[in-house]
Amino acid sequence: MNITVTAGDPVDSKLSADVTIPADDVNKAVAKAYKDIAKRYNFQGFRKGRAPRPVIDAAVGREAVMADATNALLSAAEPLVLNELDVVPVGDVDFGEDLESAQEKQDYTVKVTVNLIPEAELSSYDPVAISMPPADATTAEIDQQLDVLMGYQARFEDADGDHAVVSGDFVNVDVEDIENGERLAGENRMLATEAGMLPEALEEALVGMKPGDEKEVEFTQGEGDDAQTVKVKVKVKVNDIKVKVVPELTDDFAKDVFGFDGLDALRDAVSIEIKGDKDRNLPALKEERAVTELEKRLEMETVPEDYVKQVHDEIARQFVSDLQAQGQTVDSFLQMRHITIDQLLADLQLQATEHARQSIALDALARHLAIEVTDDDVKAEFSDVYDSDKAVKKAMKEFAESGQMPAVRQTIRRSKAVSWLLDNAQVTEVDEIAEKRANN
Repeated sequence: MNITVTAGDPVDSKLSADVTIPADDVNKAVAKAYKDIAKRYNFQGFRKGRAPRPVIDAAVGREAVMADATNALLSAAEPLVLNELDVVPVGDVDFGEDLESAQEKQDYTVKVTVNLIPEAELSSYDPVAISMPPADATTAEIDQQLDVLMGYQARFEDADGDHAVVSGDFVNVDVEDIENGERLAGENRMLATEAGMLPEALEEALVGMKPGDEKEVEFTQGEGDDAQTVKVKVKVKVNDIKVKVVPELTDDFAKDVFGFDGLDALRDAVSIEIKGDKDRNLPALKEERAVTELEKRLEMETVPEDYVKQVHDEIARQFVSDLQAQGQTVDSFLQMRHITIDQLLADLQLQATEHARQSIALDALARHLAIEVTDDDVKAEFSDVYDSDKAVKKAMKEFAESGQMPAVRQTIRRSKAVSWLLDNAQVTEVDEIAEKRANN
């Protein structure tokens, strides 16, 4: 199909265009519609698929046939319109409500409207300034990792009778459900503080309690409006406390337990491991921080809901797909993280809003830099995924036929904007772990 598309300039994130489909393509669509109807229904006196047009017109109605042909034409034309306009739509292409059917032996012209990703400006297009951890392992990072390793070697001993709960203790408690606390209720429950497994309000309430102490604790679970939150009230009694005792890390301990020649050798091994993690993860962290700083410059208070919803749906689909790949379900994920479905939905909504704003900011930077996407860029993008020229050509053909090629070019354009952002970012190295440990 060779369509003609004539478009004006976008107005309020909407682009209108006149689309003309040649008469030859209209005739083919009409012929196919008659053929499909002849195969779909039984017409008395004719074998299936053999009924002539007058019989079909009399039984089904010519208008119905033209409507089928028109729908087929518009479905085939939609990806071509997107490719011709080189735009990524928000939602489906709108062909209007009062749509007239195509007519045989005539060109068919229809006005379409495409909702676009909104455009905005940045308050500044200068390079962003960000802080980053040093590329090499720091003393504080090594110390922190050793603390984690030694935590695995810790044992828990009965506390002195006058000992009050501190963060890190194991506490034997009786929990009585007063309101919506069924999940926590039970006798002689062993609860680990500072493990991230308890509601924050309950953990804070336990700190300072001694054996025999009782206390009622109230908190809410879930986020959002009142319909999405649940009030929880429990009564907790401390029966017993076990304190964490961490052995001293010495040369002998490094040899006997970890199998190294001594403490220095253990520190060297930890340093190498941290350096490897940084080599893998720092590039993504730098990108995340640079794009976040760029998004702060976006001169747009509220992102349109339809675009946020589109981004949200994409994130949600990817989230579910990733869970399935790991053999998990949403329910098992919620149980493992000890969160509610409302909290998950609120988090996905927050991610969608942030991602939408960041995308609009990158688009603004790309326009400012006049970034272009060449055919070689597109081919290289597919070559990174497919391992043969045949597969690359097939995939590019399928993407073009489905109207997804503008989205590919958009991805490349944004990637180039990110590359510029990273290449020009003003980076200050900060030993964040040392600062955190100093403040604790």
